[in-house]
Amino acid sequence: MPQALGIKEIKSKLLSPALTSLYYVRIGLPSSGPLSVEYMKNSGVRLDQDRLNLMCCEATLPGSRLATLEQTNDRTGVTERHAHRRQFDDRIDLTFYVNAENYMPIRFFETWMNFISQQSTVKEDGKPSATDKDYFYRMEYPDDYMSDNGMVITKFEKSSFGNSGFVGFLGGRPTKGGELNYTFIRTFPVSITSMPITYEASNLLKCTVGMSYIRYVVDGANPPIRNGNGNDRGSGLYEYPGNLDLNFSTGLNTDLGLTPDLLSNLDTSNAFTAQGQASTNFLINPGINFGGTPVSEQISPGQQ
Repeated sequence: MPQALGIKEIKSKLLSPALTSLYYVRIGLPSSGPLSVEYMKNSGVRLDQDRLNLMCCEATLPGSRLATLEQTNDRTGVTERHAHRRQFDDRIDLTFYVNAENYMPIRFFETWMNFISQQSTVKEDGKPSATDKDYFYRMEYPDDYMSDNGMVITKFEKSSFGNSGFVGFLGGRPTKGGELNYTFIRTFPVSITSMPITYEASNLLKCTVGMSYIRYVVDGANPPIRNGNGNDRGSGLYEYPGNLDLNFSTGLNTDLGLTPDLLSNLDTSNAFTAQGQASTNFLINPGINFGGTPVSEQISPGQQ
């Protein structure tokens, strides 16, 4: 039912939108392996990590989707869709201002991609130089050039670090703007977009880089996982029902007609070994044969 709202309610609910120009991008190298700040320095890149992060003048908050399967046979005349996979965008584009001293963003990402493809202008181990016509590429191992969780995009507001400008409309109480963090898993650069230069009117030189990743994680997106008893609990490993053994025994008793005494004597300590499986099969069906030899002859009397 629609309700009449006063000026105070409208201002407090509608006049505090999030702005696209307030964000921070952190670019991180792999936490282990040869690709490090020292490697960049030896390659001629005067890396200033904080400055590189601030130079990111354009980014994109990523998106994802659920892939579904169409189910038409569960209920007559009803079409349903069931999710079976979460799909992420294959890349995210970041645009950087290029500084005039040493073109740091260009050198940084070019060096990273050179490391991935092992491109070098030095002849070594019989491999030609990158300037030779018979040069070939050989890629590095992924763990050495992928940053596991070093790339983060933080979306914030002006009021995230102080009082909101709409304090007066909210009963005089100071408010704080939100903060949203996107952490990207297994990132590395896959492309550097061409950068036109011209004798015509000068513009700011920008470098656009495509970063690949396998998924992203948004802070706070940690719903409780339901255990086998239907109770909510914190995120973590899945917990099997505490009555799994009872359900298993009851199912065997119902489906196979086994007696409780027989089930109570089952030894499941080595159930997943070859001998343990043979022992269980003998109890359920003593007449079963393996390789033409009855199980009763393959199992020692103490295991029967």
